Amino acid sequence: MTSRLVIVEIIILPTPAEVGRVAAAKIASVVAKKPTAVVGLATGSSPQGIYADLRQRVEAGEVSFAQARGFALDEYVGIPLDHPESYASVIARDVVEPLGFDPSRVRVPDGRAADLEFAAKEYDAAIRAAGGVDVQILGIGANGHIGFNEPTSSFASRTRIKTLAPSTREANARFFDALDQVPTHCMTQGLGTILEARELVLVAQGSAKADAVAAAVEGPLSSFVPGSALQLHEHATVVVDEEAAAGLRLADYYRHTYANKPEWQRFE
Repeated sequence: MTSRLVIVEIIILPTPAEVGRVAAAKIASVVAKKPTAVVGLATGSSPQGIYADLRQRVEAGEVSFAQARGFALDEYVGIPLDHPESYASVIARDVVEPLGFDPSRVRVPDGRAADLEFAAKEYDAAIRAAGGVDVQILGIGANGHIGFNEPTSSFASRTRIKTLAPSTREANARFFDALDQVPTHCMTQGLGTILEARELVLVAQGSAKADAVAAAVEGPLSSFVPGSALQLHEHATVVVDEEAAAGLRLADYYRHTYANKPEWQRFE
């Protein structure tokens, strides 16, 4: 059997390291089947375990990203290109170099463009011209945002400029010397752009993400919880540790489903 089900698959694992390993296995399975795959790249703390595991797979010769393409989810507006916390710098440091991407085949939104609106539209056009994203890596904020799509973002939104919520800036302040150094605006792929990816892989770790995960997976579709847009996707995989799964009412069912997953659906 090779057909796919329209389903959000929830995988609950004991540790953050296992979250990274299983999510990386999913990404690697896509790229192994299609070496020229287009990978959607997320930043922040959540996907770091994915990139660490993928690096091990690259070094072991299990997968290669040499022919793959990459598109980052977002970028701060106005941050210098060479700032260590610009997402251009983060993607180059944490993804492109360790995973062996060709730098010319990886793009980050241009938050420094003179015409930001045009740059946002051009970024969406570049994704389409590349054939669309094959697999998109996602994290989720404590307020339910994915990418930098803050609460009340439209499910049809495209790449655009957004004002960061105070809670998002406070959460990201750990990457800067002070809160007032965190940019107030960003350029982010919209929810509509994200939903066009062929597969989505969202990871979350820790108790601080438990409410957001539960609302996104089991709550109603709502612009107040941008992550709930995953419920509209044909093939979304949510990989979380036990702490991040603490608010899931059907956690036992998800564990049972994953433990009894048929061989034809497995990717690891």
